Amino acid sequence: MHQNPIVKEFFDSETWTFTYLVYDKRGGAGLVIDPVLNYDHKSGRTSTTSADQLITYVNENELQVVWILETHAHADHITAAPYLKQKLGGLTAIGKNICEVQKTFKSIFNLGDDFSVQGEQFDRLLHESEILEFGELTLEVLSVPGHTPACVAYKVGDSIFAGDTIFMPDVGTARCDFPGGNAETLYDSVQRLLNYPDDTKIFVCHDYPPITRDIQFQTNVGLQKSNNIHISEGISKKAFVEMRTARDKTLSMPVLILPSIQINVRAGQVPKAETNGVSYLKIPVNLL
Repeated sequence: MHQNPIVKEFFDSETWTFTYLVYDKRGGAGLVIDPVLNYDHKSGRTSTTSADQLITYVNENELQVVWILETHAHADHITAAPYLKQKLGGLTAIGKNICEVQKTFKSIFNLGDDFSVQGEQFDRLLHESEILEFGELTLEVLSVPGHTPACVAYKVGDSIFAGDTIFMPDVGTARCDFPGGNAETLYDSVQRLLNYPDDTKIFVCHDYPPITRDIQFQTNVGLQKSNNIHISEGISKKAFVEMRTARDKTLSMPVLILPSIQINVRAGQVPKAETNGVSYLKIPVNLL
């Protein structure tokens, strides 16, 4: 059995998001992590430019998509999971603590009695240390809450797909001020990732680079331990929590948080159309 995967990244410049296609070989099996559905917040229209690039690559390399995975319910982009499932097949999955996130946002958006908070919108809810097989590869689920209660990372061979838990070393770590976020918990989650061997690859979900460098998507444990500006070796939990709490107070809400959360807790499905055949999203006034 092959130990290490082939990884193809797809960058969405509008949301600074990386989607990953992870597979064993040409003509083999693969999975998708954190796909992006393009959304124009000015018009409310969606499009599939980013997802179609991935579909083209899958078809050109004759791959079978087995899983479509989310690291968490994103607040900065809408998932393209339903579209990819329709075009490529595969099962959708997310960490089991999505149920906690659904409960929180059901209240915030007043989603109604018909909105389930049992995670049944997804094909599979994933548990800590669960193993998924695809082709000649296996994936291990790592629970890494802190940014949200439902955050998970995925380890395939020598590679960890960290979601929003940690970014490139000169960017730092994820914010913790969303409902259910916790800086102390995030510190522990990052330490878990940094306990892997130094040469373990880390693939980040976003990059927000300084003007001195280009976009990057891959680092490793050793570089994070020595260079991460928020949580490198020697930084205590107390110092990290103080920094993270103060920094989060200065951050504005993500541009797409209101549409993204409402759709992503539904596994990418839009709300049911109303009597005029149109689906609507809600904007809470003076709440967040």
